[in-house]
Amino acid sequence: MAKAYLVGSGIASLSAAAFLIRDGGFAGADIVILDEQERVGGSLDAAGSPETGYTMRGGRMFELHFQCTYDLLASIPSLDDPAKSVTEDTFEFHDDFAWDDHARLVDAEGKVIDAHSMTFTERDRLELVKCVATPERMLDGKRISDLFHEEFFSTNFWAMWCTTFAFEPWHSAIEFRRYLNRFVHLFKTFDTMSGIYRTKFNQYDSIVRPLLKWLTDQGVTVQLGTRVTDIGLADGKALTAQSLTWQRDGKTEQIPLAGDDLVLVTNGSMTANSTLGSTDTAAVPDTTGSSGSWALWETLAAKRPGLGDPSVFTSSVPDSTWESFTVTTKDPTFFKLMEEFSGSEAGKGGLITFKDSNWLLTIVLNHQPHFREQPADTFVWWGYALFPDKNGDFVNKHMSACSGREILDEVLRHLDFAEREQILDDSIVRPALMPYITSQFLVRSHGDRPDVVPSGSTNLAFIGQYAEVPDDVVFTVEYSVRTAQTAVAALLKLDTGPKPVYKGQHDPKVLVEALQTLHRR
Repeated sequence: MAKAYLVGSGIASLSAAAFLIRDGGFAGADIVILDEQERVGGSLDAAGSPETGYTMRGGRMFELHFQCTYDLLASIPSLDDPAKSVTEDTFEFHDDFAWDDHARLVDAEGKVIDAHSMTFTERDRLELVKCVATPERMLDGKRISDLFHEEFFSTNFWAMWCTTFAFEPWHSAIEFRRYLNRFVHLFKTFDTMSGIYRTKFNQYDSIVRPLLKWLTDQGVTVQLGTRVTDIGLADGKALTAQSLTWQRDGKTEQIPLAGDDLVLVTNGSMTANSTLGSTDTAAVPDTTGSSGSWALWETLAAKRPGLGDPSVFTSSVPDSTWESFTVTTKDPTFFKLMEEFSGSEAGKGGLITFKDSNWLLTIVLNHQPHFREQPADTFVWWGYALFPDKNGDFVNKHMSACSGREILDEVLRHLDFAEREQILDDSIVRPALMPYITSQFLVRSHGDRPDVVPSGSTNLAFIGQYAEVPDDVVFTVEYSVRTAQTAVAALLKLDTGPKPVYKGQHDPKVLVEALQTLHRR
């Protein structure tokens, strides 16, 4: 029987393994997942304890039209109730804890801004419509700031958009246009965020753990501590992987591939070289060099044309870096104060952004417990900032140089809570500095990302955030799952494949609602 080797253990590889079994008829025992890390899940990570503090580098948001993700997770039993699927879990949680944000934006005085208005001028609206209508090919090499005047970036719309999706003015106009089209149906609820779905727990607990259990129950091999350094390609015009070279336990091995074997590679990583700090220490930048996912892509791209250009995504680290932080406490004071401040109970309030903060801070109170084994007397919340290279408004240091306590102090001073010292003393704060977290948004041109199944490929595919899927948007779980489903269907020549990307921009009702939103005052 053919074997399948999946390089990387993030959601793209886990999804591909599930599709190989469910749709492709593979036996689990014929699938091997390889990862240089010692933990499965890739960027969907979460870990910790009440004693050491919990940590998660990020939290992905979902929405109704993540067709591939819900299709996949409908096949995976819930850990809470095996009679239900993970998709059913997610929809039921949304029904019970849908976001209804009443404090989406906060001003410099610590007052809630009326975010119902997008604060657009007519010029803003015209530039936005022009961006959406511009053919994608005409945006090669362009930044968002190339399409809009400076005042656009001070609107309520931009403050909400950039902190929901992590865009910066210098990011790719191609990606911004894709997002506008992909999520136009969310415009009318953008201030309340009621169209956004979240999982019951963090995504590691809610998605990775049940998916990994299902795969290992099927006999899939997960081989960690293994860095794939090269993929041997056969001579000739066809693109055929004929061997894998990996390093494991200090040894280098070369594995020959049979003619029907498949190789699916997660090329690049948005959380590569991430580092964690503590309550008392800053996260120290990792300068040890490329991670295995970037290095392998560089090696492959140098062998053949048409396999993308990884340097586009790795050569501008200051433009792709931001910092998040996770706060753990046994004192409910902060949660009580924030529920009173925001007008929403924890888990229903959505994102809160300090619009005028130098770091552009955003925080969110998750539904508790946010970790599956989290004790009832422990509370966890999360935040991030898009400008870690600037001094804070109250803490006179770059965020990237701040300890967890200093970052929390900056947040609390924006809120001006009288209980600031008590909250500081009772909190464990774990900062996470991520140099490539928005590298997939960097300015690019067509061809910089390889096709999921490159032209002429017989058994090699690329999956994850740095493979090309027309119309869909990166920095989403849906994108990774779609690349996996696309790769499996194409390599195995299946009649079934991913459902088309939802295109709300072709729905007259959605367009009318979006235009009405643009004109709110």
